[in-house]
Amino acid sequence: MPVALTLAGPDAEDRARRHAARVDAYATPFLERRNRGEKHPVDDFLFTYYTLTPGQMRRWHPGAGVVVTGAQARERRAWKHYRNLTEAERDSLGLSYDDDAVTVDVEDFMARRRGTVEFVVEILSRTASRAPRLGCFGLHEWAMAYRSETNGHRHEYLDLRLGADGTDAVVEGARISCSHIDAFRFFAPEAAPLNELQPTRETQRDLEQPGCLHANMDVYKWAYKVIPLLPSELVADCFELAGRIRTMDMEAAPFDLSSWGYEPIRIETPAGRAEYVRRQQGFMLEAQELREAVLASLRASTGVSGPR
Repeated sequence: MPVALTLAGPDAEDRARRHAARVDAYATPFLERRNRGEKHPVDDFLFTYYTLTPGQMRRWHPGAGVVVTGAQARERRAWKHYRNLTEAERDSLGLSYDDDAVTVDVEDFMARRRGTVEFVVEILSRTASRAPRLGCFGLHEWAMAYRSETNGHRHEYLDLRLGADGTDAVVEGARISCSHIDAFRFFAPEAAPLNELQPTRETQRDLEQPGCLHANMDVYKWAYKVIPLLPSELVADCFELAGRIRTMDMEAAPFDLSSWGYEPIRIETPAGRAEYVRRQQGFMLEAQELREAVLASLRASTGVSGPR
């Protein structure tokens, strides 16, 4: 990939510091809670459900096509998927042979992980192209807590806002239409047959759609799967959107989060369902912008176009 931008040492240092501080605002409280043995039903999710660690997230990457010089270049010499500039590249940028200068090694990344890039481009492209489904009302969390007196539920330290019987009644009286495999796979056994769709890992790329909160949170997952091809600022944008969506996801869930300061979205009522759809639409638009930004960056750096 041709070099598009050179970041001088001080500029790279500044961006790296800003990124680390941005991540620390989320990671430090999480690590402190973990050391105390405490749980948070909303904020822990970004570091427990998703697999990128705080340390990995904190590392700043400029993205493909960017040359970094100075101390940040020296540090990255030992990092995977980085390379020193060739003599011709140095000449074209006016850098001497003695200058520390590295860039993301796109060819090496693609040689090792082309399948990952192709899958990410495909699933993001397919999701972006579909019409949204806005009638799920967050019932996936209720389906996970169905028949909790028999099965328990994923958040045993949380009380059910309507109690076990009230939660079951909402599930039994609702139309459940979850399209996301990584929500559906946690349904209580008795709730799974109630879902209009039966998502599988094999049908994931055919079912994900832009109205789904989980698909929109997962823009973050697909972004970090292709680190260091994307600039860390874009990955962090996806991370922060996932966090805000998670907040809504749990506000619409059947759990009582009042002690954590969250007001419920009462999806068992018409007003609550209307509120859910309103906020769902807003997140859909935000996620679509980030989805397109990730796709544009990957297409430009790798040449993988995927379906359009």
